[in-house]
Amino acid sequence: MNEGKEERSTDWLEGWKDSIATPAYVFDLDELKDRLQMIRRCLGNRIRLCYAMKANPFLVAPLQNFVDKYEVCSPGEFRICERHQIPMEQIVLSGVYKEDREICHAVETYGGKGTFTIESKQQLEILESCAADAGKNIRALLRVSSGNQFGMDEESIAKVLEHRWEYPHVNISGFQYYSGTQKKKLKKMEQELEYLDQMMEEMETRYGYRAEELEYGPGFYVPYFQSDEEVDDEALLDALSRMLDGLRFQGTVTLEVGRYLAAYCGYYLTRIVDQKINKGQRYGIVDGGIHHLSYFGQMMAMKIPHFVHLSQKEKEEKERWNICGSLCTVNDVLVKNLPLSNAAIGDLLVFERVGAYSVTEGIYLFLSRDLPRIFFYSRECGMQLVRDRKRTDEWNQEE
Repeated sequence: MNEGKEERSTDWLEGWKDSIATPAYVFDLDELKDRLQMIRRCLGNRIRLCYAMKANPFLVAPLQNFVDKYEVCSPGEFRICERHQIPMEQIVLSGVYKEDREICHAVETYGGKGTFTIESKQQLEILESCAADAGKNIRALLRVSSGNQFGMDEESIAKVLEHRWEYPHVNISGFQYYSGTQKKKLKKMEQELEYLDQMMEEMETRYGYRAEELEYGPGFYVPYFQSDEEVDDEALLDALSRMLDGLRFQGTVTLEVGRYLAAYCGYYLTRIVDQKINKGQRYGIVDGGIHHLSYFGQMMAMKIPHFVHLSQKEKEEKERWNICGSLCTVNDVLVKNLPLSNAAIGDLLVFERVGAYSVTEGIYLFLSRDLPRIFFYSRECGMQLVRDRKRTDEWNQEE
């Protein structure tokens, strides 16, 4: 059944393929939890896990009691956590720009609980002001820049630590560092951790500041396409664990993961609704499109992702199909030359490894198409609709 490389069994699709109205996302919660357990087994108890919820905010509730923290990068994400009653102690309020009212609301409402990242001297001053006004002490991490608009460079961090007594309501408990995603080489992570280790040692020597916590985002690689080299996850995590054990830093290490945790549990379901041959090229039109499917690094749909084709007919010799979506733009091409066996109108195409970003990263308002349905699947509860189809046309006109 699987046209791509070997995957976790998707036999559950057979029982639901006719009852799920497409387009839709399905998030396999059993697969999510199995992956989380694998990560914890490899990294041991010393490492805490922080879920970067921008990868997929729909997984916030399913991950309760399974992760230690949530990285929250916008007021909207914070409101999602509030609605799910995520304890403030588990929230790391991050983001390159934080509004004064957002910070003050969190401090005043939750009594100084939680952790805030410091992206600049101005953010530190806002944190101090909000905490002082509320009469609370708050916990914060200094974000270390990797050479872009995020965080502060070493010189700026040194100045903050030198004058940290001027901010009595902000307890600077450590550092946060994240330099990007889809890293294929362990050497890059090793260099980053060595740099952070040396920096923390230098800050202790120069300013008497000893960090209690390091929050590090490794940016693990997820192979989205059949041409990508697969990852030996246990070997990867074991190698990272050894790197962390080799640090001179003896405080708490929090590993920030988003894509790496969420990607594999997600499936995007769309049906072939029309077929044609134009100038010798086969075209299959589906009821979804590029506004729903976003693979990191995909260029002009030339790479073939991992997928399942559920056909209504007996399999025959494969033919190459250009799979195009329902948007009125020539750019709406999901995959070129996708090999399908006896493809027909009504067939279900299931794109795998879409648990991170696709559900929120697409150009959803373009052409006022409806938002797709979202389902949770587990062996215990079966298929559960967690968000029905939603119209966007009302958002694309004046009130």
